[in-house]
Amino acid sequence: MSKKILLMASGSGSLAQAIFDHPLAQKCEIVGLISDRDSTALVRAKAAGVPDIYLPMREDRSEWNRELFALVRDLNPDLVVSVGFMRILEPKFVEHFSVLNTHPALLPAFPGAHAVRDAIAARVSETGTTVHWVDAGVDTGPIIAQRVVPVLDGDDEESLHERIKIAERNLIVETLTQWIDGALSK
Repeated sequence: MSKKILLMASGSGSLAQAIFDHPLAQKCEIVGLISDRDSTALVRAKAAGVPDIYLPMREDRSEWNRELFALVRDLNPDLVVSVGFMRILEPKFVEHFSVLNTHPALLPAFPGAHAVRDAIAARVSETGTTVHWVDAGVDTGPIIAQRVVPVLDGDDEESLHERIKIAERNLIVETLTQWIDGALSK
């Protein structure tokens, strides 16, 4: 029986695409991609033959949390993977499901939604990407793996983020491959 992975994304879906294109996608079942936005990630999922699920944010966040929980419970994944999903998941969700996240910084440095901008502002010589387990905090869960990316002279937020995304795509497929092969558990 293959392991089941559910992806969650809010934006372009380049991390999801790296997973769709990697041989690991043949070793597991990707049960869907959920997006809270009408995003390119949904288009990429559909093109890859992965169920694309649009769950827009509700005015009542608790209603949306209940809908998300029920949807994920019904899909019954072994692992939920946040690949650019820009929502904080409620404690009940991360306590019930095993959730991995990618983050464009070397945690614990620069948590939150503006990690690349914060790294540029701090004038650090290196930053990178982290894959970590999700807990009830913001980018505070146990770190699984990291990859360093140097900050180059003349880097702006966009150029640095593009280089981080390359490292991030490689790191997430390596981490998921380890998980599928049984070398990684929560």
